[in-house]
Amino acid sequence: MEKNYNPSPLETKWRTFWLENEKFKSGGKKNTPVFSIVMPPPNVTGSLHIGHALNCTLQDVLVRYKKMKGFDVLWVPGTDHAGIATQMVVERELLKEGTNREALGKERFVEKIWEFKEKSSDRIFEQISRLGFIPDWSRQRFTMDEGFTEAVKEVFVDLYRKNFIRRDNRLVNYDPELKTAVSDLEVEQKEVSGHYWHIRYPAAGGGSIVVATTRPETMFGDTAVAVHPEDKRYARFIGKEVEIPLAGRSVPVITDEYSDPEKGSGAVKITPAHDFNDFEVGRRHDLPLVSIFDEDARLNENTPESYKGLDRFEARKKLLKDLEQGGFLVKTENISHTVPYGDRSGAVIEPMLMEQWYMDVKQFAAAAADSVKKGGMNFHPKFWERTYFQWLENIEPWCISRQLWWGHRIPAWYGPDGAVFVEKNEEKAAKSALSHYGERVELTRDPNVLDTWFSSALWPFVTMGWPQKDGLMSKYYPTSVLITGFDIIFFWVARMAMMGLEFTGKPPFKDIYIHGLVRDSKGEKMSKTKGNVIDPLEAADHFGADTLRFCLCALTSGGRDLEISLSTIKGYRNFMNKIWNASRFILETGSVKRLSFDDSTALERCDRWILAGLNMSLGKIGLYMENYEFGKAAQEAYRFFWRDLCDRYIEASKISVGEPESRTSDVLVHVLHCSARALHPFCPHLTEEINLKIRDALGLDEMSLLDEEYPLCDEEITGDFAEDHMRMQFIFEGLIDEIRAARGAADIKISERVKVAFLSEAGKDGEDVREIVESEIAIINKLAGVSSHSFCKDPDEFSAAPGLSRSVSFACGDSSKRFNIKLKVEPEQRAAAPKNMESLRKEFEDVSKKLLECERKLSDSRFQENAPEKIINKEKGKRDEFLQRKEVLESELKKLSEPPVSRQTDSSGRVKG
Repeated sequence: MEKNYNPSPLETKWRTFWLENEKFKSGGKKNTPVFSIVMPPPNVTGSLHIGHALNCTLQDVLVRYKKMKGFDVLWVPGTDHAGIATQMVVERELLKEGTNREALGKERFVEKIWEFKEKSSDRIFEQISRLGFIPDWSRQRFTMDEGFTEAVKEVFVDLYRKNFIRRDNRLVNYDPELKTAVSDLEVEQKEVSGHYWHIRYPAAGGGSIVVATTRPETMFGDTAVAVHPEDKRYARFIGKEVEIPLAGRSVPVITDEYSDPEKGSGAVKITPAHDFNDFEVGRRHDLPLVSIFDEDARLNENTPESYKGLDRFEARKKLLKDLEQGGFLVKTENISHTVPYGDRSGAVIEPMLMEQWYMDVKQFAAAAADSVKKGGMNFHPKFWERTYFQWLENIEPWCISRQLWWGHRIPAWYGPDGAVFVEKNEEKAAKSALSHYGERVELTRDPNVLDTWFSSALWPFVTMGWPQKDGLMSKYYPTSVLITGFDIIFFWVARMAMMGLEFTGKPPFKDIYIHGLVRDSKGEKMSKTKGNVIDPLEAADHFGADTLRFCLCALTSGGRDLEISLSTIKGYRNFMNKIWNASRFILETGSVKRLSFDDSTALERCDRWILAGLNMSLGKIGLYMENYEFGKAAQEAYRFFWRDLCDRYIEASKISVGEPESRTSDVLVHVLHCSARALHPFCPHLTEEINLKIRDALGLDEMSLLDEEYPLCDEEITGDFAEDHMRMQFIFEGLIDEIRAARGAADIKISERVKVAFLSEAGKDGEDVREIVESEIAIINKLAGVSSHSFCKDPDEFSAAPGLSRSVSFACGDSSKRFNIKLKVEPEQRAAAPKNMESLRKEFEDVSKKLLECERKLSDSRFQENAPEKIINKEKGKRDEFLQRKEVLESELKKLSEPPVSRQTDSSGRVKG
């Protein structure tokens, strides 16, 4: 092996190997268990961002794990046509060329998008491969490929004929920049500084009502003024009419509990065609709908002549000036309020009354909710069920049409009298029209396309070949698990559940794993504006793909957001280096052979300890993986490899490795091989290289880790070596770690050796710690830097020994032993005492502050009421730890500050008395 770990050539080598040898392909032996998963399709427009990297990493980890477990694995990759995003990107490119889509025409513009799509797809798949992901490239799909397009038409026609799809005139989120309706997901609510304009509406018969509004220009669309039924201030106006200033018409005063007497003036202008809340009020009171904007958000023919054609914000300025001159503007109030913006265009979203296609989803929502309640689908973590149910229980008709040129064209044609013919193609529509009219007529195709989420909702089963029920569909559907972010539970997860149940009779996936968002180290959302975006490909180029993958996994925790920075990623590069260097050491210890467990008596206690620890760790990792606890699995693998294997066993092995009767070299290679297999899903390139070297050292044929078995916990080994494991844990954690901690407290350099005095209380069976210590003294001396040790007979003798004292409790088997450790620093190091005092004082102050913070938090009633029990218990544990440490530091400071005892000696140097 090369001296230094260099990920770039190594990762290129293994990516090429997996592709050329088609290690990604599905299709295994007969009667093998099946695992299937579909990749949430990234938009065809873009580049792989850190969120994609996290999502695909978790999928790839599962895919590799299941392949090694002997499953027939299918991971379907693909891309989404992303209607709005793709059309925007291509339009911007056209503007750079000095043209636009209107100049090109619809047909040529769509051709341009297809050209863009081909280039962009290649780039995305190349980026996915760069991080070592191995979806089944032979099965990749696109949401507008031929098969998908036919499936979308079939679904639309079927739902229309079942009366679940219809046209309706309702309010939608309208983006004037894009000139299309958009979904709630594409609307960003921003808190901005604004105004409440208080406007006087004169009442018939005298008097007036003052209304407050943030959008005065919409007053031309008012059809009522609402007051609360119990608001006595306006009782005399109820049932009368008030005049809309400058509009030349009047509207009635109605009562509705939507009006809040405590907000603004207590009277609300009702504009059903331009406000979602007002729309509901209008439906309750059967109010007319007056739309005042055209598709460019300019005022239309339903407004006074002098306002027609004005942009909505130009109209606002003119209107406020006219209102003030007419004496209708009572006052202007500065406020902070929420304004909806298009997340792609940046334009202020306008609620608009438009005739659109809607899908009635209440019935489907109930079925999707029942599937989770009855265990057909399971959320991980489970608490995300609440979000899922909340949306399904309050669901509204789904606006599925968009005013775009790119997307799935709605399969509907209109006759000359407006009759609608919904069919899969124009030929069938013409036949239906012929039957309807009794003669051939000219039909007009609906110009709209379907919401991207409509086709995406079919992703799990259409990618499996639906509507055909054989082939992939019969073998791999329902899929095993969906991995996605919490932000699209409403818009994608729930809709896939609804469509899957309706068209296949089965939920689309058995498990749903929800991960958090990737944020920066301060917990803020990443954005180009803030300059805190991490490009996963740049991170992979700099630190290695395996480093980034392991970092993302290790930070994943229970569906919570991940906070990450380049320095965080860099920290895990150290772990990759550790794996490499440990592997080099192990494979260069000399000739090795496969470890046999036929005669375990030939193994040293430390050998049996690492083998038992390995199996215990594998048991934990396997359990975590099965429960989708990726962070815990990665952290356990990290802990075992770095702490147990490297810091303890490898260091201890240097005492006996190479000895004629020693099996340590064989044990080292065995543990390394198991570790490489366990780590493979997380850092595949590095572990493939190490596995290759291991197999070569053992004289075995080359084999990819994807073809090897995932290491399982051997309960028999764990049980047989349990006593040895407990004894060695006592040595490592109860002695070596505590000696190291005491050295640190005394500020003793690593290069300096120390003397140790022990005083121990016997265990329940009367056994003393001396025997255990003496049996492993060579390891203690080496790993703790001990030059000599002694056992004190009683507390007085122990108290007389110089050095810092530590009290440690440690359970070893059935015997609970409590012992004290004292360090005796060599004479030439006595001068370091003043520095030790200062170091201890600083630590004491730091611990005191942390203890105070814990106590304040635990005494806060809001924290006790709102924090999860797990968090409260964690805080209590920290408090107890800080309190114990503070007491130890107080004791050590007291002893260091005590003046030395004066001893008189006689002429021979002996102590008098």
